[in-house]
Amino acid sequence: MSAASLYVVGLGPGDAACLTPQAREALGRARCLAGYQLYLDLVPPELLAGKRLIATGMRREEERCVAAVEAARAGQCAALVCSGDPGVYALAGLALEVLETRNLLDDVPFQVVPGVPAVCAAAALLGAPLTHDFACVSLSDLLTPWRVIEKRLAAAFEADFVCVLYNPRSRGRPHLLGRALSLARARRRPDCPVGLVRKAFRPGQEVTVHTLADFEETRADMLSLLIVGSSHSRIAGGRMLTPRGYILGRS
Repeated sequence: MSAASLYVVGLGPGDAACLTPQAREALGRARCLAGYQLYLDLVPPELLAGKRLIATGMRREEERCVAAVEAARAGQCAALVCSGDPGVYALAGLALEVLETRNLLDDVPFQVVPGVPAVCAAAALLGAPLTHDFACVSLSDLLTPWRVIEKRLAAAFEADFVCVLYNPRSRGRPHLLGRALSLARARRRPDCPVGLVRKAFRPGQEVTVHTLADFEETRADMLSLLIVGSSHSRIAGGRMLTPRGYILGRS
C-alpha cells in the first residue's frame, strides 16, 4: 500500500475567518487529524466530522507527530494541526525529523501548509508595531537553556529590534519574563510601548498597550504574546506604531 499525504497545517490564531483556504482544503482532504486537544478544538466542526482524531496533551509533541506519520504511512491522508503557523515554534520541523529518522522522507508525501502566525495576529490587533525590523524570542526554557535565551534577548534589545516575546510567563517559570523585561529596561526609555495580546481572535480576547515603565508582568500568561517596541516605536491613538521611515524628513 502506498503512503498517503502528511500535511502539517497552521490553523492561524483560532478564528475560523483566519483559516486560510489552503489550510481548509488540506483539512478537508485529511481522513485523520492529529494534534493537541486545544488545537483540535479550533478546527471548524464540519472539517472534523467523520474523521479519525488523535488528541494528545502538552509535552507529547513527538507522540502526535509519530501518530500522524504512521497514519499517512498506512495510507490514510493525515493532517497534523498547529496553532498559528506550523513552522513558527510549532511542529513542522519535528514532523520532518520524524520522517528523517525513520527513513521515510522519500516514501511519505509531506507538505507544510502555512497559517497566520500568532505574531502577525497580535501585531494587527495592536496597530503597526512590526513595520520595521523585529526579532522573535520564546521565553520557554524547556528546550532552550535560559542562558541562551538571555543572550539572544540582550543582543536583540542592544540591536534595537522590536522584540516579540512568545511563551512569556507560565506557572512553572513566572520569573523569566521579569528578567527579560529587566534587559529591555536597561536599553529602552521608560515610555517605550509594550503591547500585550491574549487569546488573539478567540473568545475572551484582550488587547492592551502599556509603557515599559508601567507594565506589570503578572498580566501575561502562556495564552499571551508580548511585543516590546524599539527606540523608534511610539503610542499613536492607543495603538503601537513603529515607523518604517517613509515620511521622515517631509515637511
